[in-house]
Amino acid sequence: MIEKPILPPATLGMLGGGQLGRMFAVAARTMGYRVLVLEPDVHSPAGDIADEHITAAYEDGAALGKLAHSCKAITTEFENAPADSLRTLSGQCIVRPSGANVAIAQDRIQEKTFLRDNGFPVGPFAIIDNNHPLPTAAQGIRFPALMKTARFGYDGKGQAKVAALTDAQSIHAQWKQADCVLEEFLPLKSEVSVVLARGADGQTAAFPIAENQHRNGILDISIVPARVAPGIAEQAKTLAIRLAERLNYIGVLAVEFFVLRDDTLLINEIAPRPHNSGHFTIDACRTSQFEQQVRALCGLPLGDASLHSPVVMVNLLGDVWANGEPEWDFVLRHAGAKLHLYGKREARPGRKMGHFTVMGTTIETALAVALQIKKDLGIP
Repeated sequence: MIEKPILPPATLGMLGGGQLGRMFAVAARTMGYRVLVLEPDVHSPAGDIADEHITAAYEDGAALGKLAHSCKAITTEFENAPADSLRTLSGQCIVRPSGANVAIAQDRIQEKTFLRDNGFPVGPFAIIDNNHPLPTAAQGIRFPALMKTARFGYDGKGQAKVAALTDAQSIHAQWKQADCVLEEFLPLKSEVSVVLARGADGQTAAFPIAENQHRNGILDISIVPARVAPGIAEQAKTLAIRLAERLNYIGVLAVEFFVLRDDTLLINEIAPRPHNSGHFTIDACRTSQFEQQVRALCGLPLGDASLHSPVVMVNLLGDVWANGEPEWDFVLRHAGAKLHLYGKREARPGRKMGHFTVMGTTIETALAVALQIKKDLGIP
């Protein structure tokens, strides 16, 4: 049976009100859809520009009922959206991605186990929970290692480098014996990501691969196309598409990879939503990751994901506001640069407040301008 697409001016629902929801709302409203956001923060970036903002908890039964009644289809902008809420909504309207997919991505134990059990390449890891006490679990892991909480860890939060078992035990105690994974610290050449869309018809469209550089566990710069061998780029894209198919995933999916020094490619983690490393698509691709999210959600054909210009994306964290509003002339005076601010009312260190992209005829020219802008803004 061929699915009938959802067309404008239908109302689309968003669980979550952050910047990813904001950019989804911009894409959806540009295409003629109405957007309803469920988000407890009264001053959320997405809620500020949605047609309607339901200010309630994600688990609130009445709010979920209103969302389902008002919307033709519903999606989410963050993997920590309650999977049970998505499952509840799916009994009343279209929900993409599924609660089952989100449940895998929001728990590192489930995620790592799913990847390993389905034959995807992952680094050595150990599960630490009530059934796998730390001293026993760590026997198969070489130190130094990375300790990560199973849930609610992102942007460097909920993870720590540990040099020995005693360090791991100390961190585990600080984390109140939370379920964790322990991963070997691997010799990396680079980190890359693939952002792709998969439609209800099973068709996929992958964006060009991004090369990602992090600072303090938070994405700092994405360089596109990634400066890796063509074979590695093709392998990453193939693995990401195979993973989306194995999940029977519908929507936008991000897959982060480690490239080891011997060019081995390992999956680090997945995100069931548009991704920070995919923000370059807004300015440098024929279709943005957010328009693809709308298209996949609504059962429309996917857009052209090709790149029309080499591009560099730089995150703007709250640290840049330490001395007041930054001088945005440092960005806007460059003809190839685009500024994106998320409308957050409080700038805090480490908080993602915006980003800028720089397009150029080559990666080298775009990167040179991006680094100069970073220097002008006082970003290390």
